[in-house]
Amino acid sequence: MPRLDSARSFAMLVLVGACAARPASAEIPGVSGTSFTLTAKADRIATPDGGSIYFWGFTSGDGRPQYPGPTLIVPEGATASVTVVNGLPARFNQRVSLAVGGLSGVSATCAAPPCVQGAITMEAGEGGAVTYTFTASRPGTFLYNSASRPDLQVEMGLAGTMIVRPPAPSQAYDDPPPANQSGNPAGSQYEQEYLFFLSEMDSELHDVVETQGVQAADDSGRLAYYFPNYWFINGRNAPDTMAEAGVPRLPTQPYNALPKTHPGDRVLMRVVGGGHDMHPFHHHGQHARVIAVDGFPLSSTTPFDLSHEVFTIQSLPGQTVDAILRWTGKGLGWDIYGHKPGDGSACTPTGPEHLDATTHESCDDHLKPLPVVLPEALALTNGPFYSGSPFLGKVGLMPPGDGGLNPNAGYTYMWHSHSEKEITNFDVFPGGMMTMLIIEPPFTPIP
Repeated sequence: MPRLDSARSFAMLVLVGACAARPASAEIPGVSGTSFTLTAKADRIATPDGGSIYFWGFTSGDGRPQYPGPTLIVPEGATASVTVVNGLPARFNQRVSLAVGGLSGVSATCAAPPCVQGAITMEAGEGGAVTYTFTASRPGTFLYNSASRPDLQVEMGLAGTMIVRPPAPSQAYDDPPPANQSGNPAGSQYEQEYLFFLSEMDSELHDVVETQGVQAADDSGRLAYYFPNYWFINGRNAPDTMAEAGVPRLPTQPYNALPKTHPGDRVLMRVVGGGHDMHPFHHHGQHARVIAVDGFPLSSTTPFDLSHEVFTIQSLPGQTVDAILRWTGKGLGWDIYGHKPGDGSACTPTGPEHLDATTHESCDDHLKPLPVVLPEALALTNGPFYSGSPFLGKVGLMPPGDGGLNPNAGYTYMWHSHSEKEITNFDVFPGGMMTMLIIEPPFTPIP
C-alpha cells in the first residue's frame, strides 16, 4: 500500500490532508499578458525550522517581492515586454537586468535612468529601469534571471519562470492532439500542470550580504566555495511546499508544490533548474516521459519521437525540462479499486494500455486480489493518511483517533530530491526539496 511512514512524516501529512479534499489545479498560477513590470527589492523568506533568510526578489506590483519571481505567462506569437526596475537598497551598489534562456531577439531600452550597458545586456542602476522587448516565437518553459551578477543575484533570489503558451488549451506545444491519448503517450496534452522551480540557498552567505554588504560576501570566498543548507521547490522548503498557495504566513513565498491527479490523467511537469546546483528530482509512483528540454520539443520526424521515460529528472542549473506523467496503477499486479468477482464490476480495455475508459484501471489487473493479508484493525498502527482500506476510493473503519486525513481515499507518493542532504532544513529531516503527489479516485469514495 503506497502510504507514508507516520512516525517521521506526521507534520507533512497534516498539510497534505488539509489540501486533499480540494480539486486538482488545472493550470500553473502566474501573471498573464504581454506587458510586465518586475521590481527588484529586498525582504525575507521563512523556513520551516523557525528561521528566515534575507533575500532579493522580484515583485510584479508595488507590494513585497517574492521567491521565486512571478511566473510570467505569455501567449505564443505575441510581442511582449518586461520592464525591470531596480529597487534594491542603494548600499549594495547593484545593477539589475533580465535574461531569458532560450528566447532570442531580445532588445533593451532605457525606461528610466540610470542605465548602463553591461556585459550581456543593458542594466538598470540604482532607481533605474530597463524595458526588454521580445517576440514569444515558440511555446515552452523558460528560466529568467538577472544577468548583471548572476553568481550573486541568482543566489539571492532574482530568478523566475516564463511560460509561453500555444493557442490550443491544455497543451504545452504545437503538436496535433492525438485521437486517442492512451495510444499516443508522447503528446503534450494534459489535464493538470505543475511548476517545480528547484533551487538552493546558503543562508550564511545571505547573512553576510545583509549585515556586512556585497564586498564582504566577495571577500569571504563563499561564492567560490558554495555550500547551500536550504533546498526549495517553488521557493518553499518541506513541509511548507504542501501548504496552500498564497497562505498568509508565507507572504513572500506564494507558490506551493502539491501535485494532484486522477488515474489516467496526464500531468505536465515543468521542472526548472533555478539555482547553481544540479538536483535529481525523483517522482515516486510512476515514470515520467520527458518531451522537451529548454523549450525545444524532443522531436525529429514525428512529434516527440525522441521523448523518453525517466524515474528521476536530472535538473541542471539554468535548464528547463517538460515531462508528462500519467499514473494508472498498471503493473502493480492487483486491482487498485478492490473489485471482487460477483460485484457487478466490469473493465472494458481501451488502447494499447488496456485501461478502462471510466475508472482508468488496468484491465490486466481487474479482480486480482491484494497479494497480502491485512491484520485485524485493532492490531494495526495506522498512519494519519490511511483511509482504512488499501484500495483507491474506499474508506473503512479504524480505531478511534486513527487516520482522518484522507477523506477522498487517495494514494500518496513522496516526490523529492534523490540527493539525501537536500531533503533537510539546515540538517533537520524531513524538509527541503520534498513534496507529495496525491492520486485521487475519479468518483466519490465508497464506504
